[in-house]
Amino acid sequence: MIIEDDIYGTFTIQEPVLKELIETSSIQRLKGVHQGGGSYLVNEKWNVTRYEHSVGVMLFIRKMGGSLEEQIAGLLHDVSHTAFSHVIDYVMEEEKEDYHEHIFKEIIYQSDIPSIIEKHGFDIEPILDESNWRILEQPLPDLCADRVDYTLRDMYHYQGLSKKEIDDFLQSLQFDGNNLYLTNTHVAEWFVRLFYREVIDFFMHPLNVYGSQQLKQLLKVALEKHVITTEDFLLQDDEVLDLIRQKSDDKLSTLLNGLQTDITVIEDEQLYDYHQKSKLRYIDPFVITESKSLQRISSLSESVKYETNKAKLKSEKGTYVRRIR
Repeated sequence: MIIEDDIYGTFTIQEPVLKELIETSSIQRLKGVHQGGGSYLVNEKWNVTRYEHSVGVMLFIRKMGGSLEEQIAGLLHDVSHTAFSHVIDYVMEEEKEDYHEHIFKEIIYQSDIPSIIEKHGFDIEPILDESNWRILEQPLPDLCADRVDYTLRDMYHYQGLSKKEIDDFLQSLQFDGNNLYLTNTHVAEWFVRLFYREVIDFFMHPLNVYGSQQLKQLLKVALEKHVITTEDFLLQDDEVLDLIRQKSDDKLSTLLNGLQTDITVIEDEQLYDYHQKSKLRYIDPFVITESKSLQRISSLSESVKYETNKAKLKSEKGTYVRRIR
């Protein structure tokens, strides 16, 4: 199996367990689940999928020297993401934006994933326990595969991040068996700025917020009218929308018509249609110093302290959005 990835390049996947897992309906479903939730409905270019991200996380772990078991864990880490990704957290009123984590094991065990993993001689329980993996997932403010991949991938597709910039960053990135760290202070500062572009300029972009909140309203009304059920959230994005479109209902039609690519919105704290606060996301990667010790970049860079404080204030304030057309 040959995988050509926009971020990490071309890989030959020879391991039967990975090839078989990639072909499962559980992983293939993610091709129709957009990473940005409702963003693709209001900007057709915001179309990165959970499949691209999941395969990318697997490849990143592979590139960093992670074990086959950790690569499997990376491939599977988002398999329980519902249609429209984190928009469902707003629908279900999950403040920590972790609905998919609550149903993760249930979704895994209802699939053919366990039998495939065990057929190839692996124990599934340790694979599903993210605390076993140092590359895949780490608490903020550390670097990890998940955080690095979605930042590089989104910024490459949406904000003109170049392949050279990606390659320079990856060349400076190392893993010591416990921590991902950078060998260059300037690269660490660069990634912090890039991460906040992701958090502020994309996650909290007024049009993105509008798309998420308008879609939330649509899904809530569709649930209330029994047009869809929570089980339908395990379909792909467009499959859920098709169920709603099939219903002749004025309120649903009005909300659907508000999810178009010709929508124009502005930020307006006084007269707004939607206000959204985002989960606090900040980054403070380790850098190796001349004395061979690992230090947070914030202890070495005033600009990082400034950027982090600005991002925290923006996250606490949120985005106020008014539709003007």
